[in-house]
Amino acid sequence: MRKRFNSYKFQKWTRNATAVCAQFIIPLTIFQAVRTIFFPTTFDVLLLTLLVILAAAIYLEWV
Repeated sequence: MRKRFNSYKFQKWTRNATAVCAQFIIPLTIFQAVRTIFFPTTFDVLLLTLLVILAAAIYLEWV
């Protein structure tokens, strides 16, 4: 059985770091997507994939 996480059990600095990341993740992802369209390298594609997964995790509250 999977345990549910209570976000209030985390320390305050981790909740603050998540809030700061949530503000910056979408603009960074859009910038990386534009960069990947113009200069597609393997690193750019992997970084874009990582940013999309991280954005989904933050906004769906997996983290």
